[in-house]
Amino acid sequence: MINIDHFKKLENKNILVTGGAGFIGSNLCETLLKLNAKVTCLDNFATGHRHNIEPFLSNDNFTLIEGDIRDLDTCHKACANQDFILHQAALGSVPRSIADPITSNDVNVGGFLNMLVAARDAEVTRFVYAASSSTYGDHEALPKVEETIGKPLSPYAITKYVNELYADNFFATYGLNTIGLRYFNVFGRRQDPNGAYAAVIPLFVKQFMNHDSPVINGDGTYSRDFTYIDNVVQMNLRAITTENKEALNQVYNTAVGDRTTLVQLVNLLKKNLSKYDAKIADVEIVHGPNRKGDIPHSLASVEKAKKLLNYNPTHTIDNGIEESVEWYWENLK
Repeated sequence: MINIDHFKKLENKNILVTGGAGFIGSNLCETLLKLNAKVTCLDNFATGHRHNIEPFLSNDNFTLIEGDIRDLDTCHKACANQDFILHQAALGSVPRSIADPITSNDVNVGGFLNMLVAARDAEVTRFVYAASSSTYGDHEALPKVEETIGKPLSPYAITKYVNELYADNFFATYGLNTIGLRYFNVFGRRQDPNGAYAAVIPLFVKQFMNHDSPVINGDGTYSRDFTYIDNVVQMNLRAITTENKEALNQVYNTAVGDRTTLVQLVNLLKKNLSKYDAKIADVEIVHGPNRKGDIPHSLASVEKAKKLLNYNPTHTIDNGIEESVEWYWENLK
């Protein structure tokens, strides 16, 4: 876990977490409540889960607003009297956006614009939002640096790039301070292993635990900068607490700065899960076709975040997977 003592200044601050019942959002809510912040969660439970926030409902510092960011009145209600906003609400998944680009656009662009307008009208101090590494698109150079992107390869990637453009414009036009965090393949506790668009790590964990064969898209040489949830929570906290004015109205890679192939990932999962069930070591791996919209390799430079936000990732893929597997073993059995 991150050392939250650095962020005690958030005590009694009013902080809105959109998508607060989701994987990343619920981890943010949990940490903020430990800091004695006054947390409001806005969620429509389209992809989030009530069980993620069940432990918080009895906390006097926690307020749940069940609503949709596509409704401007709801956004205004949620943003009222907030000091900071951590905007996590979105429809993720490249394949989902390819199957249904209209809904992804309605939520990720229309909903995002509603939130910006409501944040501006409420005169919040800072608006921090979940951006995406998918914005790098077809730009092949590694590592990825914030100032150089390519052409988006999916409707989802387009929506997340539009978010960055809108945020930049709202600062230039209205003076709303924003920070965008380009998430790189986030994983960890509470990430949902179920559903058609489950992320690769929880999906593979679930399959291994059931002695089912995971399917690797392609030959397994595609690589990603897998980023443990605690690193993401740290970046969000640093984004809302930084006093460095140069750090505002920027986008930052939110990652580790290392990459792992899918074959390496599967072997790491096998190694950790086999500690709990020796039979998992013998589960066969299946290879399928490459997935539309996927980029071959992703690796982030985190130098900008280290320099301007004092970011220091606490978890690599190894200790992140170890902690994740332990959580899944206790919660999925």
